[in-house]
Amino acid sequence: MWFKVLSARYGLDGGRLRGGGCESSLWWCNIYALSNKEWFSDNTSRSVGDGNHTHFWTDVWLGGVSFSVRFSRLYDLTVFKGESVYVMSQLGWGEDGGAWVWRRSFFAWEEELVGEIKLLLLNVTLQVNKNDRWLWWLENLKSFSVHSV
Repeated sequence: MWFKVLSARYGLDGGRLRGGGCESSLWWCNIYALSNKEWFSDNTSRSVGDGNHTHFWTDVWLGGVSFSVRFSRLYDLTVFKGESVYVMSQLGWGEDGGAWVWRRSFFAWEEELVGEIKLLLLNVTLQVNKNDRWLWWLENLKSFSVHSV
């Protein structure tokens, strides 16, 4: 129903709601602005407990950016793209760990990236009695609120 109301008021561009109307509706301007940004991922991260519900490569859980972005070349080459932090830990992310299975051999500069990611993981210890949780950076208590959005 809201789609019909908003499309009647602001119009459509290629089947999507048009962004015009900011001059007449601050509410619509704010809602439309959220659709053009990575507002959720820019304002959240994961606090890892046992690692079961955090994706190793694609969630932001260590270092402020996902490993799939920071180590994009390694992400392209890994066999284990969708595994959790827990599974990767169980496979072993140490020097000869089973988590490091690649689609091909490395070039010299790619081996340096592997050393860098292993160094980051050196002091990571999972907390078996604690669940993973989201952190919301727009609130002091790191808990989500509609007001902070």
